[in-house]
Amino acid sequence: MFDLIPFGRHREDAFGQLAKTFNDVFNDDFFAPFKNSPLSFRTDIRETDQAYLVEAELPGFRKEDIEIDYAAPYLTIKAVRNEDHNMEDTNHQIVRKERRHGEYVRRFYVQDIAEEDIRASLKDGVLKLEVPKRQPTRSKRIQIQDGD
Repeated sequence: MFDLIPFGRHREDAFGQLAKTFNDVFNDDFFAPFKNSPLSFRTDIRETDQAYLVEAELPGFRKEDIEIDYAAPYLTIKAVRNEDHNMEDTNHQIVRKERRHGEYVRRFYVQDIAEEDIRASLKDGVLKLEVPKRQPTRSKRIQIQDGD
């Protein structure tokens, strides 16, 4: 009888089923906040002669949810999300309830910038910052006077 069902094949099927079950659990939406870096967001930074240009992906955030702060030498972008989603059936019994609360923060080390001239805009979930560089002061040559 054992000749009819190959033992190795039966073991592979059991392992495949276990792997599929394991993957299904971790592909569930319950683990979505943990799949990517939960406390961060993607940014692109470019440098020109006059400024640093920062683009940060913040989809779903309103400008009221975003704070930008410069405390030398760190530029901090912080976005706070507080969402509640309810789905109720006809008897007003909650079928599913999801809450997303989180604080997303990025800090950048930046020196010699004109912090009073930083400009920010938010459009289509992309925060754009223009961080002007402080223009170097020109040195002044001092002549030594003939003295007594």
